[in-house]
Amino acid sequence: MPEVRQGDRPSGVPSAGGSSAEGGAAAVAEAGAVVGGRGSACALPVSFSAAAKWVAKTVAGADDPEFAALTRQGPATVRCEVDAKPAGHLGYLRVWTAGKGPARVALEGFVKGEPNGSKAVYRETRAGQLAATEVTYTVFNKLMEESKEERAFAVATPKGTVIVHLGGLDTDEHRAMLPAYELARTTLKPL
Repeated sequence: MPEVRQGDRPSGVPSAGGSSAEGGAAAVAEAGAVVGGRGSACALPVSFSAAAKWVAKTVAGADDPEFAALTRQGPATVRCEVDAKPAGHLGYLRVWTAGKGPARVALEGFVKGEPNGSKAVYRETRAGQLAATEVTYTVFNKLMEESKEERAFAVATPKGTVIVHLGGLDTDEHRAMLPAYELARTTLKPL
């Protein structure tokens, strides 16, 4: 069974308190548009602040069985992509939804749904005022022939489980986008 630690974070990763485990100040993303609220590009059971210049859009055809291989992972279906390219990064913050149930169960299923995933470490944390489960793991990229870091958190809401996932082209790009991920996690609110 993967390791679970209360609030523990890998070294060099921004904590919810705004500092890295190495003691330095963590970069904080400047807030941009709210994703998931009234007038947002994505209809979600939560809202959160996206980083400045990141652009959200609803994933078209997410429920179409013909596209299931692209829009589903484990028990979750992708609903929204927040594109980092306008802010100068190669990656997305993707929001997935799953049925009602424990956030940890949905997140474990999500990670198991990644055929090249490994080294998952789960921890209990907070997302805004909600209890959350967070995972860090690696994914082997066959094209680039290297593993890269990925991260996600999940929360249970009355409308189902929400998983917010941050990938990136490679580990360096992933780490450069962590402040945007932390902004989403710390500003998350149920709707």
